[in-house]
Amino acid sequence: MPAFCRLAENGLALFVRLTPRSARDAIEGTAETADGRCHLKARVRAVPENGKANAALEKLLAKQIGVPSGAVSVAGGATSRLKTVEIRGDRGELLIRLRAIAAGQ
Repeated sequence: MPAFCRLAENGLALFVRLTPRSARDAIEGTAETADGRCHLKARVRAVPENGKANAALEKLLAKQIGVPSGAVSVAGGATSRLKTVEIRGDRGELLIRLRAIAAGQ
């Protein structure tokens, strides 16, 4: 299992570092924090006001992974750059798609 995710009750939980107010919406691979925690790097054009950046992140991840937008939700870190995002669905299928995204495919 990739270091940026863990098993959740109905799918997977991802650790994401979000950069709002970017020039584009994109997932840019993986990175580590200074304390050694791994996360996906994501950028969205939305501003971090009233949950707009979180909603844009949910939409971006749903599109990239190929799941309905309702299957993706920010579960932790709503006001932080480092977030926990839960994705509901078949764990095996989600892992295959996430590995491809993290590898930049």
